[in-house]
Amino acid sequence: MDTMEVFKTRRGKYCVSFRGYTYTERSRGNGNIYWRCRNRKTCSGTLVTRATSVSGSYPEPGEKIPHSHPPNVDAVAVARVQSVINERARSELTSVPDIYKQEQMRLLLENESAAAVLPTFRSMASGAYRSRKKSLPTQLTRLNDTAADQHFQMSGKLWGGRFTGDTDPVMEKFNASIEFDKRMWKADIVGSQAYVKAICKVGLVTEEERDLIDDGLTKVAQEWEKGEFTIQPGDEDIHTANERRLKEYIGSVAGKLHTGRSRNDQCATDMRLWLRDSLECMYPMVKNLINVFIQRAREEVDVLMPGYTHMQRAQPIRWSHWLLSHATALQRDAQRLKELQARVNVMPLGGGALAGNPFNVDREFLAKELRFASPAPNSLDGTSGRDFVAEFLFWASLTMVHLSKVSEDLILYCSKEFGFVKLADAYSTGSSLMPQKKNADSLELIRGKTGRVFGKCSGFLMTMKGLPSTYNKDLQEDKEAMFDSYDTLTGVIQVATGVISTLTINPETMRAALSPDMLSTDLAYYLVRKGVPFREAHGLSGECVALAEQKTCSLTDLTLKDLQTIHPLFEEDVVGVWDYENSVEQYTSSGGTSKQCVLTQVEQLEQWITSH
Repeated sequence: MDTMEVFKTRRGKYCVSFRGYTYTERSRGNGNIYWRCRNRKTCSGTLVTRATSVSGSYPEPGEKIPHSHPPNVDAVAVARVQSVINERARSELTSVPDIYKQEQMRLLLENESAAAVLPTFRSMASGAYRSRKKSLPTQLTRLNDTAADQHFQMSGKLWGGRFTGDTDPVMEKFNASIEFDKRMWKADIVGSQAYVKAICKVGLVTEEERDLIDDGLTKVAQEWEKGEFTIQPGDEDIHTANERRLKEYIGSVAGKLHTGRSRNDQCATDMRLWLRDSLECMYPMVKNLINVFIQRAREEVDVLMPGYTHMQRAQPIRWSHWLLSHATALQRDAQRLKELQARVNVMPLGGGALAGNPFNVDREFLAKELRFASPAPNSLDGTSGRDFVAEFLFWASLTMVHLSKVSEDLILYCSKEFGFVKLADAYSTGSSLMPQKKNADSLELIRGKTGRVFGKCSGFLMTMKGLPSTYNKDLQEDKEAMFDSYDTLTGVIQVATGVISTLTINPETMRAALSPDMLSTDLAYYLVRKGVPFREAHGLSGECVALAEQKTCSLTDLTLKDLQTIHPLFEEDVVGVWDYENSVEQYTSSGGTSKQCVLTQVEQLEQWITSH
């Protein structure tokens, strides 16, 4: 059954919309309601419904006289919006221009063609204000003052006083950032609560007004926390949305909150607050991932595997040595993160648009309230500087490089060709066609998302590269890059932690991949220990490899007599060179792959984890 909607015209008459036509009530009789097409000058279309009241349901509606024109869905949508505007004007305290802009934006999102034919505010204003005058009590008649509405609320903008014309709806959507910067709601409210205390200290608001604003902001925060905050179409950004809602709670005193403050210093402060607190959450995640590497390295210290250069087998190493190489790289990332946090923790608030604050606001007090290390020393730089975002994006990119390297190694190691490790089912997927497949999608996604973070970093650097001094709207692009990179890296660290902690190693396969030719460097070291210069020893070892290839045997199958044909210093003890355990144990300098060196690295990293 088709849906029938009921609404009122600005003159209070009931209308219905049905199948793309709009009807007004004409008469009643015999339990029927007869509706006439609103386009009554050219159309006699009539609809009959069975109902006893307009507010009831309408079973079995039917057309008594057909229409002489096709249905007009846009006209129905416009009529409905006009009705909603009048009804909201009767029942809400929101300014009439704001209501119009909100409904206009809502219609634009739902039906662009209908929005294009919506009457202008001027043509609809008188009916809406009449609706308001009939319903509002006397003490609220100030809201009926069109001039007052237009002064602050005509456009619903914090900057609307300068403008007399409306913003194009397409520009409204293009300009808005609320859909992504709304996640800074908490930082925005905390910053405002600190700022109202600061302006109270210099007498710009009374203590009663300060408390009223602070309580109102707390109520707005509670709405966000409960998921009850409703973003209105006119909410350009999180700052506009929160101030709009605050005004709805406490009235015109909300307008004092922004005294001496610009969205330039407000936004920069919100971003630094958000990023500082978010990085405080990320730091322990990075440490936890490092710790997973460390614990596996301690537990699996006796496992040997081939080490690779140029993707060719190079020298025997311990599996733990490979694990600690990545733990060490991530340790540097954690250290850089701490350094980054210190540079993020500088407060732009009080810098105004660019020139500073003219009301002697105590910025040291503000910094203490918001847990910043210090105020930004220069208002121009503080309000427009985004190097903290660029530095975070670079840090995220470099961290992703290290995690991508881990992923690339493990993608190879878990393939049938290597078989060194096996990923847990929890971090693998299969094929929709080939049942035997077990794909390392977790690792491939980490590798792929690295390019995503790179793109955000390089893109934002390109945005900043062409900007003159002070704030420019181009910097609105900073938030999406920052949020997306943070979200991406957070997910990657969590998945990487899961992968490393649950993968299974195949020690026998790793050891079987060791080959005698990987000991040719050890053969050169043997000669060096006999007094042969390294360059000469390197060449002699190469001759041994060539001889083995000539005799189609492995290096270890060469007899002592064969080796002595190359150099007389080869003796019976050369047999010790062919032991892989001896090979790794010779690397006893700090940072090497001998067991004691690896355990020392483990202890050093464990101490760092404990102390940081």
